[in-house]
Amino acid sequence: MSTDQNTDQNTQPAPRYALSARAAALRSSDVRELLKAAQQAQVISLAGGLPAAELFDTEGLRAATLAALDTNPAAALQYGLTEGQTALREALQAREREQGIALAGRALLVTTGSQQALDIVARLLLDEGDVVVVQRPSYLAALQTFNLAGAQCLGLDEDEEGARVEDLETMAFPRKPKLVYLVTPFANPSGATLSLRRRRWLLEWAARNEVLVLEDDPYGVLRTEGQELPSLAALAQDVPGARAWVGRTSTLSKAVAPGLRLGWLVLPTALAEAAARVKQSMDLHTSSFAQEVAAHYLAGGRLPAHLARVRGAYRERRRALCQALREAFGGALEFSEPEGGMFLWAHFTDGTDTRALLPAALAAGMAFVPGDAFYAGAAPRDRLRLSFSTETPERLREGVARLRKAWEASRRG
Repeated sequence: MSTDQNTDQNTQPAPRYALSARAAALRSSDVRELLKAAQQAQVISLAGGLPAAELFDTEGLRAATLAALDTNPAAALQYGLTEGQTALREALQAREREQGIALAGRALLVTTGSQQALDIVARLLLDEGDVVVVQRPSYLAALQTFNLAGAQCLGLDEDEEGARVEDLETMAFPRKPKLVYLVTPFANPSGATLSLRRRRWLLEWAARNEVLVLEDDPYGVLRTEGQELPSLAALAQDVPGARAWVGRTSTLSKAVAPGLRLGWLVLPTALAEAAARVKQSMDLHTSSFAQEVAAHYLAGGRLPAHLARVRGAYRERRRALCQALREAFGGALEFSEPEGGMFLWAHFTDGTDTRALLPAALAAGMAFVPGDAFYAGAAPRDRLRLSFSTETPERLREGVARLRKAWEASRRG
């Protein structure tokens, strides 16, 4: 192409594509935008919710990849079943049973990450104007998914026992909710865990009102302290009528590696069959190759030792971050220390606007996510999410020092 042709194209007005109303209204993820800035070498990022790359079990995954190609290359390289490769489904079903989840009357569907599981449920259940109840604050990508489906997201505030699910009894809904969506252990962004008392109450409410509860559990494998609580799906077995109104999703992204893009969705059988048809219209099936690699990895027995290593590192990093915040800010920054997961949720007691603070923090060489990104509707401006998973204790301490510097400068300005 000639220089004249290039110049002519560059001077043409930008095309005006007619986006759908839902696509046009969809806002970009603050976390994704921040990751671009945080990739600069001089920036200490406490923004992204990423697992620590240096802890990936590359040796085990290399062996699993070779095993997938050597053992049955056709299974790894050919089209597969929409519901998932048999070997991986059996391995994931075994993991669910180990957590006390009976699969009778339920079916497991392998998905392209747990994000696709949310998309499938949204397409399966939600029409324009339907109500979805979420916790406040909530997982940003879930809010994006439900908004794209045209749903109204109404929030349950949180306290030390997690989402205040009892508020469901008195909330004024414009129409009956179609779905309650909760991240039950170590919620993103707040790190809160739904208490056992509230889990039982929610199941009784769901059965009585015939509303599906979708439990998202990506972080349960990252518990580093305290007592593990049974999942909603496990507890539902002892609550009359509740089994028919509980779904569950999880992922291998935090336990193994997000690059595999593997999650799973467990639903009552009748819903799972319809969900498989929805998935078939989206991508036919999740990568056969990734599934076979994951199946061989899980069969190789390396996961327990790998998770122990990850938990140990995250425990040390979380403690370092909490100590540094206490020393740097004292009572000016309040937070509760979670017993696992990847996130710390904090708020400035002096009313500091964290959205306004962010440019100063980036200029000082550290990144965080302003808390207002995680709310449907009106949001407080003094919150922020800090992730401790990807940085060493030394860099976490330095990141806090840079945050303190930015905060002091914003107070003077």
